[in-house]
Amino acid sequence: MTDVVCMDCASYETPALIEKLEAGMAFLGGWDSFAKPGMKVLLKVNLIGPKASQTAAVTHCEFVRAVVRILKGRGCEVWIGDSAGGAIAGIAPTERGFEVSGLARIAAEEGALLKNFEREGSVERRPADSGDRAYFLAKPLFDADLVINLPKLKTHSAATYTGAFKNLFGCVPGLKKAEYHRIAPNTHEFGRIIADINLCVRPGLHIMDGIVAMQGRGPTAGTPYPSGKILFSTDPLALDAVACAMLGVELAGLPIFDSARERDLGQWRLPAIHLVGDHATPPPLPGFEVPKAMKVGATGGRFFGVMINFMKRRPVVDLAACKDCGACVESCPVKAIDRPTKRIDYTACIECLCCHELCMHEAIAIKPTNRLMALLSRS
Repeated sequence: MTDVVCMDCASYETPALIEKLEAGMAFLGGWDSFAKPGMKVLLKVNLIGPKASQTAAVTHCEFVRAVVRILKGRGCEVWIGDSAGGAIAGIAPTERGFEVSGLARIAAEEGALLKNFEREGSVERRPADSGDRAYFLAKPLFDADLVINLPKLKTHSAATYTGAFKNLFGCVPGLKKAEYHRIAPNTHEFGRIIADINLCVRPGLHIMDGIVAMQGRGPTAGTPYPSGKILFSTDPLALDAVACAMLGVELAGLPIFDSARERDLGQWRLPAIHLVGDHATPPPLPGFEVPKAMKVGATGGRFFGVMINFMKRRPVVDLAACKDCGACVESCPVKAIDRPTKRIDYTACIECLCCHELCMHEAIAIKPTNRLMALLSRS
């Protein structure tokens, strides 16, 4: 059976965090099983954009501090790396993200090195079963002796949930992300790209910051939820299966994981997952708000076709909230947003929701196209 550790932790205070991280790792054989003195260890955080840690949009900087301090104490050289989503004036805002999130400060105080994936170079990788598709991934991922994935427990307005498995999309530097969204315009196809990247990178360990999660309109426009949990595993799919169960969602029902399940890239069946730590079964999160599904499966005949049209939603720019930063325009993989007016060409739009995901000002709403559905959504 695959082990997933679930520990209770309600605080980002360093002593409490270190105690829980040490206790959780003991169930996986301890840090000695992963990190040796002299190793270069890359912490792959979730840095979706320039958002403060308290927004729950990014891996909390104090969570990262605790992991850095443990690894430094074991004689490791520690790197903190990611590539933020989106672009402003053609530049992914990773450096600004490090500053706003507090990660730059933590790195300086703890003696870690920041690895901005936009500036570190990339290497080409081809998973064995990906056909001719090549992936250009940040070079530090392959220079490190160990990669530890530090995802955030969050909702996602297009994929419903985002966690350990999807966090590796940040291994793609800068604007190449938009290209992958263009060639994989729906969640099912995009899931194959995520699976391919996981095959290329293969972190040795995954530790999820679920102390304060994001609920609602994630991954950037949701609200914090005090979930009080840390999850550990060597299997990102098993970790995500447990996290989904905590939210009341079945991983098997999420298209983003279809490719991973079909290719047997990890354990996703809860009966085959051994949950240890402070919980023997996935602890529910009462009142947690899961986003409404953006898409419905396209099989099942006329009835489902009617339902798809009835429930269809699309992004709409709220001009009153818009700060005219241009992130939505430059991040759109099919260039469907007019820069001066912010009008969206829905004949070109592939509904990838990158504009919604990457707007740091919460100025992109997801609204039903059907008037009756719109009225029901307000009630």
